[in-house]
Amino acid sequence: MSNAFDSIVQRATARMAETHVPGLAVATLHHGQVEAAGLGVTSVANPLAVTPDTLFQIGSITKTFIGTTAMRLVELGALDLDAPVKHYLPELRLRDAAAEATVTMRHLLSHTGGWAGDYFNDFGWGDDALARMVAACADLPQLTPAGSLWHYNNAGFAMAGLVIQRVTGRQIEDVVRDLVFAPLGLNDSTFWPQEAMVKRFAVGHLVGFGPADVPAVATPWPIGRASHPAGAITSTVMDLMRYSRQHLLALSEGQRPALTPESVLRMREPVTVAGGASDAWSLSLSIRYLGGRAIVGHGGATNGFIAEWALLPDEGFAIAVLTNANRGRELTGELVNLALKERFGLEKPPAAHIALSPGQLAGYVGRYDAQLQALDLSVDGAGRLALQVTPHGRFPFPDSPPPPAPPPTWLAFQTPDRAEIMDGPMKGTLIEVLRDAAGGIAWLRMGSRLHRPC
Repeated sequence: MSNAFDSIVQRATARMAETHVPGLAVATLHHGQVEAAGLGVTSVANPLAVTPDTLFQIGSITKTFIGTTAMRLVELGALDLDAPVKHYLPELRLRDAAAEATVTMRHLLSHTGGWAGDYFNDFGWGDDALARMVAACADLPQLTPAGSLWHYNNAGFAMAGLVIQRVTGRQIEDVVRDLVFAPLGLNDSTFWPQEAMVKRFAVGHLVGFGPADVPAVATPWPIGRASHPAGAITSTVMDLMRYSRQHLLALSEGQRPALTPESVLRMREPVTVAGGASDAWSLSLSIRYLGGRAIVGHGGATNGFIAEWALLPDEGFAIAVLTNANRGRELTGELVNLALKERFGLEKPPAAHIALSPGQLAGYVGRYDAQLQALDLSVDGAGRLALQVTPHGRFPFPDSPPPPAPPPTWLAFQTPDRAEIMDGPMKGTLIEVLRDAAGGIAWLRMGSRLHRPC
């Protein structure tokens, strides 16, 4: 084990104890060499040791597989990213007529469709699940015009999956398997819980934020077939390293390319300016810049699972971190950043903060609501802008209860329209103020979601 990877394992072990995360798998790829480790257990109820071959839900990292599949179909001449989705789905109905007529696959893959996209529901396990999910999108409010503003849209990837089904005449799970899993040798990756359950797999956990809180197994385990394109792949860190080789243009012996090098490079090209932890978004990939260098990848979150996958293409480097608890979010980004710092000297410099007057702070006070959570801003006794996040639940189904709420925290401003969370489990998360033409607050964007003033 190299010193750099040993540092990651040591940090992961310490942070798992602090955050009560039961299990974690991590792997890196550098100069063609893979290092991997499994830590902790698959389940607090029925524990098995986590290994590098343990299956975890990877959540929204799945979206990059949908993007990869779409690019392969572009190569085959079966898909045009800039054709209206309605060309492929003539039955499409959206609440906003302009979005219905103009939204494209490029919008879907780059999260610029514009409607409220954190909609999840149970439409069964039949082959009509995606079509029923997309039909339900007709009721989702249009928050911003299509193509105008980046904000995360899970429902858009259900729509992208249905487009792929329509142009191929096959189910999305079969298309991704044949076009991506099979050529790259991802033999442990699957959408199907019945395939995962015959292997060593982790279960998700929910744990509160108090020192005495203990993790409990999260149910249900699967997120439902209607959300398969948005986040249902179960995989291992070893398979994610094989997948990374495609996106680093460094296939190993026995792998066949899923994409041409030209398509891989196209996938990394920025499509839109983003926000939160991402500086830009491409065709299903997040992009951020450190020291003038692009780091691409994606995170993932399902019911009790948190994951992170990141690439530094110009160094041929990849890292994947998979955890089986909601508090894994406190580890995944930290471990990725540790790897980038120790191996390449890449580190985000601390931001300078500005002081705002009590009158200025009062202008932010209030509640801001989104589909999955509400944000309450107030001025605390220390004269700081305090934040309380209240989860609504609604994932993976509309009646799902909320996970534990994080403790209250506070914000420091970098500019009057940009602040960061200064302590607690969400430390470092950015909050951006998006204003209307009159200068009022139209939205707060926390991370990747828009929150409307109530």
